[in-house]
Amino acid sequence: MDVSRVAQCYQTLSKDNLFLLEQIYHQDVVFEDAAHRLEGFSNLFDYFQALYRNVIRCDFSIHERCQMEDKGFITWTMTLQHPKLKQGCAIEVQGVSHLRFSEGKVIYHRDYFDLGEMLYEHLPLLGSVIKAIKKRLGQ
Repeated sequence: MDVSRVAQCYQTLSKDNLFLLEQIYHQDVVFEDAAHRLEGFSNLFDYFQALYRNVIRCDFSIHERCQMEDKGFITWTMTLQHPKLKQGCAIEVQGVSHLRFSEGKVIYHRDYFDLGEMLYEHLPLLGSVIKAIKKRLGQ
């Protein structure tokens, strides 16, 4: 298993082919992101089913890949459309995935991205507060 296969899987992933996840993830996978920590493939699969059931669109564009032995990184842009975020318009989020492999599959997957960019900035009221704080910090 290498980062290229993981990248290819994510570029083709949709609610109609979530079975592809079983080809890349170990049964004992640990998956973490800014909002979740999941242990075991069945929990990861349930998470992806819920995610894809509730979104209009969730696509990944892969930019760079790097692998050294059983560890790797992928940089990506996720384009997300959710009916409750930004009035259903597309949101682009930049991120990086840190991967570790065991027995030919991903055993550890950690996503790093700005949760505010993905979620908080697109909620009524809270979004304007987060944007104002970011603007003040940038001055």
